[in-house]
Amino acid sequence: MYNFGLHVDEYESPAVQGFRLREAANFAAAQKAKGFVGRSGYAGVEGPESWGEQVFPRFIAASGFDSGPSSLSLWHDLESLMAFSYNGVHADALKHARHWNRKQSWPPLVLWWVDAGTRPKWADGVARLEHLHDKGPSPVAFTFKAAFDPSGGAVVIDRGRVRQLAEANARDQADLLAHVHSLKP
Repeated sequence: MYNFGLHVDEYESPAVQGFRLREAANFAAAQKAKGFVGRSGYAGVEGPESWGEQVFPRFIAASGFDSGPSSLSLWHDLESLMAFSYNGVHADALKHARHWNRKQSWPPLVLWWVDAGTRPKWADGVARLEHLHDKGPSPVAFTFKAAFDPSGGAVVIDRGRVRQLAEANARDQADLLAHVHSLKP
């Protein structure tokens, strides 16, 4: 999974404070989430190793920024990623995202399958996001709404399994969610 957006102001500005305050909790929640495999870090930032040089999609052009909020991660399956994305700590961040991020005309995220043992690079995520924007969902680049299985066949996400995973994550992440609820947007 790769996602990319643009903040409403510089990362250190008060307008983006709510994002900054939640960032560590989101990464910690992902690490605790069922089905999480790993994520790329950022060059020069303490944490996981960066999976190649961090690059950004063409949508950054003329934005006034030279970087933007983005992440690159690996998950065992679509249901695990969906359970994390739309529940708990990350869902709380999404609820407030309109305050920190610009409205965008490109897809917020892109999904694709990789072979076991493969670690994607930032450039792979950028290429897939641009492909999704330009050509729509396909086995090469897709979304939760138009998903594909590893062999390229259309697939419907198992919402019952998503609920089960979200409940399990909630138990494992209760401390993080309590912390996040104490933060200002």
